[in-house]
Amino acid sequence: MTTTASQNLTAELGAKADRHLWGHFARHGAGITPPIITRGDGVHIWDSNGKRYIDGLSGLFVVQVGHGREEIAEAAKKQAETLGFFPLWSYATPPAIELAERLANYAPGDLNRVFFTTGGGDAVESAWKLAKQYYKLTGRPGKYKVISRSIAYHGTPHGALAITGLPTFKAPFEPITPGGFRVPNTNFYRAPEGHDTDIKEFGQWAANRIAEAIEMEGPDSVAAVFLEPVQNAGGCFPPPPGYFERVREICDEYDVLLVSDETICAFGRIGSMFACNDFNYVPDIITCAKGLTSGYAPLGAMIASDRLFEPFNDGQTTYAHGYTWGGHPVSAAVAMANLDVFEREGLNDHVKTTAPAFRATLEKLLDLPIVGDVRGEGFFYGIELVKDKATKAVLDDELSEWLLRSFLSVELFENGLYCRADDRGDSVVQLAPPLISDQAVFDEIEQILRRVFTQAWDHLQTRGDAWH
Repeated sequence: MTTTASQNLTAELGAKADRHLWGHFARHGAGITPPIITRGDGVHIWDSNGKRYIDGLSGLFVVQVGHGREEIAEAAKKQAETLGFFPLWSYATPPAIELAERLANYAPGDLNRVFFTTGGGDAVESAWKLAKQYYKLTGRPGKYKVISRSIAYHGTPHGALAITGLPTFKAPFEPITPGGFRVPNTNFYRAPEGHDTDIKEFGQWAANRIAEAIEMEGPDSVAAVFLEPVQNAGGCFPPPPGYFERVREICDEYDVLLVSDETICAFGRIGSMFACNDFNYVPDIITCAKGLTSGYAPLGAMIASDRLFEPFNDGQTTYAHGYTWGGHPVSAAVAMANLDVFEREGLNDHVKTTAPAFRATLEKLLDLPIVGDVRGEGFFYGIELVKDKATKAVLDDELSEWLLRSFLSVELFENGLYCRADDRGDSVVQLAPPLISDQAVFDEIEQILRRVFTQAWDHLQTRGDAWH
């Protein structure tokens, strides 16, 4: 396509988008037209003008095996030609059966029951509803509350939104479903005074806040604790050593279900198929989506223990919950093909082997005055940007708005890197490249970040009173 033709196509599509497309979590108005992404291959994406970018976020923590996998597209085509759709409402399809068995085999402990959804938020919604009904069926009907962490994101369906720990996401939709309560997260960089010197002690302190919250609310009213293995919102908070071991003890002590929300962290993002295995804990429920299909089709899942399924296994009791598209046969076939790629190419081992190099490459950025912290695990990292490294002073709202939205989001993309500049919490840039990435990709990401962060720092120095 010629330059003129691509420009004309971009203008035509942009006008249609401005008139009809309602973007997700997007700002709209005069002068705001979204970039239009037209294709992907491997770790790269292209826009409607033909410009290439590194997909430094795997779409949205999704495209684990990279873009353009013909074998996955062929699996979708083959299944659609055989059976394009049939629901799992009292019926089953071969792809859903085979995928359920495969996921159960990947999961730890006795997590053998797979309930398919359309995505991660739906899986979280399903897990909370299951927890409430399970306790009603087993004689503890007062247990309905859930505990999650500050700043955590667990989805936007009304129930899941009550578990999400981001006040600005809740405010437009209040009143929110009752029952959600918050505890501190595991951001050691911002650990409270007195718990900021020993990371293991900090982890025990943070875990014990869950026990404290259960006591405050009453153990007979708390049904579940929802935690991501590595918390996304706020910028990739990994668990301190011993944290999940202590959380598991607390949940067992108070008869509270531990839900591992692995919407982002599952399927190799941290290293293993399920990140709870990376951190050596066995939850009662896993919620997952995204990397399950590497984004080639929408699909999520709630994976529950045999114990939780038992009250529903009497021939009469129904878990009265479901989704038309949950376990869609084409999506399930895509997931199977995607997981075949994982196993054939050893992607989990690739992440475990190369993750230290990814960390070391990003940590080079710590020599920049604007970079306060580099944190994460596997192929999932956040870089926190600060006003003063010595004091860890945060950027105020005005500066953060300018830096993240007006400058970094634009300049990083212009420099050929798609990633996330995020202000859910403090100012952070997030990286989560496809799991096929290698050192050459890491180096290019670091070089772009270095160039743009340096420009950002120089610009901030000129902002006068707003900066000083």
